[in-house]
Amino acid sequence: MTMQVDGIEIVGELPERAEDVLTPRALELVVLLHRRLGERRLELLTDRRRRVDALAAGGSLDFLAETADVRADETWQVAPPAPGLEDRRVEITGPTDRKMTINALNSGAKVWLADLEDANTPRWSAVVGGQLNLLDAINRTVDFTAENGKSYALKPDEELATIVMRPRGLHLPEKHLLVDDAPTSGALVDFALFVATAGLRQIEKGQGPYFYLPKLESHLEARLWNDAFVLAQDFLGIDQGTIRATVLIETFPAAFEMEEILYELREHSAGLNAGRWDYMFSVIKSFRTRGAEFLLPDRNSVTMTVPFMKAYCELLVRTCHTRGAHAIGGMAAFIPSKDEQVNAAAFEKVRADKAREAGQGFDGSWVAHPGMVELCREVFTEVLGERGNQIENKREDVQVTAAQLLDVAATPGQITEDGLRMNISVGIQYLAAWLGGLGAVAINNMMEDAATAEICRSQVWQWLHNGVTLADTGRQVSAELVEQLVAEEVAKLPGSEEDYAEARQTFLEVAVAEKYVDFLTLPAYQRMP
Repeated sequence: MTMQVDGIEIVGELPERAEDVLTPRALELVVLLHRRLGERRLELLTDRRRRVDALAAGGSLDFLAETADVRADETWQVAPPAPGLEDRRVEITGPTDRKMTINALNSGAKVWLADLEDANTPRWSAVVGGQLNLLDAINRTVDFTAENGKSYALKPDEELATIVMRPRGLHLPEKHLLVDDAPTSGALVDFALFVATAGLRQIEKGQGPYFYLPKLESHLEARLWNDAFVLAQDFLGIDQGTIRATVLIETFPAAFEMEEILYELREHSAGLNAGRWDYMFSVIKSFRTRGAEFLLPDRNSVTMTVPFMKAYCELLVRTCHTRGAHAIGGMAAFIPSKDEQVNAAAFEKVRADKAREAGQGFDGSWVAHPGMVELCREVFTEVLGERGNQIENKREDVQVTAAQLLDVAATPGQITEDGLRMNISVGIQYLAAWLGGLGAVAINNMMEDAATAEICRSQVWQWLHNGVTLADTGRQVSAELVEQLVAEEVAKLPGSEEDYAEARQTFLEVAVAEKYVDFLTLPAYQRMP
């Protein structure tokens, strides 16, 4: 279907009310961003592949010599916090379906990470529907009635969380929007549709279009995003610096460029965030062929206190506070259960984890469920009091070296068959839900998203291709063993094996194949309408 905007074509059926977000102005911005930044985006993705090839050939990661002057310059700071982002002691994350939109905004959290990325799926109806729900939320027309008759509505504006939208990563295409006959960038489409519709309404309400930027691997990628912000603000006639972005430091290469990423986004920066599962996934992806030096044990034993993860967190806090930016901690993915014993143990672990983050200097942290908001608030308030943040805590006691960030080998723990089975089971369960249109899935009392599936399949691939022997059974990880355990774990799941056939095939493609697939969502997206 051809729209009334030169150069753009929509492929596929338009969801109901799509015209509310696929406005001429929004689509014109998509065209502008594609033509000005599309080629550079592809070049940056090629740079990612070159880096992985260099690491596989024996190279390493280090702080950049060519940007040493940026790190040495003590004079520059990021912009002061934008309206609605001054106090971020508790943030809730979740997909942009209608029910979650209301529950997240009403949760009592200071910020809602409205997720169009890992907790969403790139199904066309979800891409457009998520944008519509955000627009309706800002317009206060997002009320919802469930099948059981329960009604959901928004609290007064002053009690609602600030919306911070997370677009898709730069690697993902959008096959339903073509510009000059070429697929567009999922990231730039998500950004353009939001900033030109709901984002303008946020400005009218005294805040602004705020974003979480996922999976960046370099300051040059941050520069591309900054250029997108400048182009969009000029195009829409809004003041430069109105858009703000928090960058997730969730890739191994980005950990060595934190200051440079803040520098590139200075007037648009709202801080950095520590993302655990994607960071572990990136560690494996970056050094997947390098043997024991970078082998990770069972994923649940890789906590934020192991040496290389602790170094990454402390460097993030120091970097942010040196430059006047917020440092936001990681996810508490636990979902409260009807089992009080399960709850008690989980709440104790979450409390300890949030206390660690507050003690390290983080200004706030994430939860995945409204039932965890109050606990996170309590823990951070014990440290923050009435202050909105602890940016003045510069952590000058912290000196993190490249060797400390790279010290994966010091991680305690074992690689076990139980861990292998868990990765297989969780990965397939998540993929089955994802292919069916759900991006956030409750599995074993945890809210899982695409990052979980990535670490699951990446660990299986790493253990297989490095000939790991399982500590608890003595069996060597092989393709035959993985396929056997896949069959056994699928047989344990509710429903029929046919329900998991496509997910099983996709999982095996990305976990057993000789060539490592950069993102499992890329081949999975091709299976999606």
